[in-house]
This record gives sequence, structure tokens and C-alpha cells, in this order.
Amino acid sequence: MTEPTLRTPTERTCERCGRVERWDGVETTWTVVEEDGEKQVGSRYCIHEWDINGTFAPFEDEGADGAQV
Repeated sequence: MTEPTLRTPTERTCERCGRVERWDGVETTWTVVEEDGEKQVGSRYCIHEWDINGTFAPFEDEGADGAQV
């Protein structure tokens, strides 16, 4: 049996203001996404509510038959 692999999220969106961020592995920090030349910053006064709802599976079980992630 193999050990499960830890997965990490790579993108997140604020449910209140729409700010979108992606994980930058080189800088090891979240960075604001740019679409059509415009940064998706949302509201600077928002207390961000990230789209964390329990559907993201942080562990990938490589040993399970037919497991989907």
C-alpha cells in the first residue's frame, strides 16, 4: 500500500468581492490573477471569504482502485 500524496490548492476566489489569486511556487506566495491585462483585485476593503467549502480533497490516495480527485 502506498502513502497518500498531499495536494495543495493552486487557485482561490473570494466569494464576496471576486478577487482571484493563484499560488506562485517560485515566490511561495499567493499572487493576484491578471485577466485581459487587468488584475482581479476585487475590493481592497474586503475581508476575503475564500471558496473553501470542503470539496477539495487534500490527499490523493494513489493505492485506491478507481479513485477520482
